[in-house]
Amino acid sequence: MITNRPKLVVANRKMHGNLPDNQQFMQSLLQQTRHHRARYAVCPPHPYLYQAQQLLQNSHISWGGQNMSRYERGAYTGSVSPLMLKEFGCTYVIIGHSERRQRGHDSDETCGERFEAALKAGLTPILCIGETLDEYEQGETDLVVVRQLNPVIAHVGIQALSQGVIAYEPVWAIGTGKAATPQHAQAILSFIRGHIELLDAQAAADTTLLYGGSMNPGNATQLLSMPDIDGGLIGGAALVAEDFIRICQIANELTPLKSAA
Repeated sequence: MITNRPKLVVANRKMHGNLPDNQQFMQSLLQQTRHHRARYAVCPPHPYLYQAQQLLQNSHISWGGQNMSRYERGAYTGSVSPLMLKEFGCTYVIIGHSERRQRGHDSDETCGERFEAALKAGLTPILCIGETLDEYEQGETDLVVVRQLNPVIAHVGIQALSQGVIAYEPVWAIGTGKAATPQHAQAILSFIRGHIELLDAQAAADTTLLYGGSMNPGNATQLLSMPDIDGGLIGGAALVAEDFIRICQIANELTPLKSAA
């Protein structure tokens, strides 16, 4: 079974932006990615989701949240529910980013619960997994990504896994400017796809795998040319419209003309 997955490039703008900057970024993206085969999404801070909805609705650009609660409603001050994201037209939601895992907000188990809640609400979860520098140096990368992935499989089942997206983000490469080599990123993403394939070959073929961790216009071609890298979750380069658009253009150039099964 051969599946040509379209590339997906997601802007994680973290806690950056303001109304004028957001407008310039999203309008530039709209204008310079027309007629592309690849898929694109913008995840702004939650207060700007209404702005994203107004600017991007009925376009080829999707948008999403940077996090969400496991619960649909309740006494959870400061939290955002999956139904709220859906009401603002979100397609995607980022789950389990290392910046949240490291601060103790998210665990492997709660990420599984969030993944399940996102699917139930009709959102596409983008699950972030990846190792710290310590774990990398001790050769534990494989163990870490399996440990982080298995609770999601336990919650939703292997077939439903492909309804979401998995982003491999080595923690030591996030925001440091030190990207994993294309060969390392490919090896880990190939391992992740192989782990899924042991349980269900079709789910493995259908699951979109992203690389995150200092992808930029200078290394995007090499990274996105790897067979198991289906796109990127972009942080730093998503703060400069020209850089993010260039990555989108590279992704489009590397997206197959059509899918085949």
